Amino acid sequence: MMDCHCCFVTALNTEPNSSPDARAWLQTPLGEYFVAWERARLDVMLADIFGYNALQLGLANLDLLRANRMPLHVCATRTLSAGDESGQTARVMVMAEDASLPFASASIDLVVLAHVLEFSASPHHVLREVERVLVAEGSVVICGFNPYSLWGGWRHRRCARASAQWPWNGQYLSSPRVRDWLSLLGFEVQSNQFGCYVPAVSHPEWLARWKWLDRIGRRWWPVCGAAWIMHGVKRVAGARLIQPNWREKRVRAKTLSPVARKLGDVVKRTGETWKS
Repeated sequence: MMDCHCCFVTALNTEPNSSPDARAWLQTPLGEYFVAWERARLDVMLADIFGYNALQLGLANLDLLRANRMPLHVCATRTLSAGDESGQTARVMVMAEDASLPFASASIDLVVLAHVLEFSASPHHVLREVERVLVAEGSVVICGFNPYSLWGGWRHRRCARASAQWPWNGQYLSSPRVRDWLSLLGFEVQSNQFGCYVPAVSHPEWLARWKWLDRIGRRWWPVCGAAWIMHGVKRVAGARLIQPNWREKRVRAKTLSPVARKLGDVVKRTGETWKS
């Protein structure tokens, strides 16, 4: 696909979705609570997705591919900055636009979209670009914010202000809507998880007081979590994944029929009689 020591640079467009705002919010108590939930789910989900090349789009300051065992991890971002985890991992950092990836078609086995669609001016183009670079039977894991949640209601209040920052300045997309987009592109959704049911409080003590909503929310209103994670697989007509047969069964020795066994006994006894 590419040399691990190379870095592709494309023309970059500056959008309101600024990475410094995301990094600052992720370091708040509410942001740390959100990251803890999302990372725990991604670690479990990505550990069993196999291949050669994995790509992360969004939240470049976090290594969301850490649990995946593919040999090459690539993170595409608009700007390269210090003060994040990129220097602490073996990831390849690439400067690129989300809707114009510098990768060959059918060259990536896994793409993680970490809150990219709700902050993109053209989410449809981003998904089409992801479908292009994915191999047949490749996986896409999408992380999004739920508009039908307590955070979605809080976002409407914050967006009324001119100073709204990440993540309140995004256009939140519902999980069923993104599922329909994936179906049109030929993806088959494997799983969909929701989490983060506490209100958007900023103080740690209030965050601790509302933690009981996570337990109640998962049981009584599971689709109303503030964040969701969806796993889809690219299906291609006529494509078949061939895997080695690691458990090859040995061919059992054919047993003789009862009649043949009786004839064998008669011949054996006759031979013993002639010898005596």
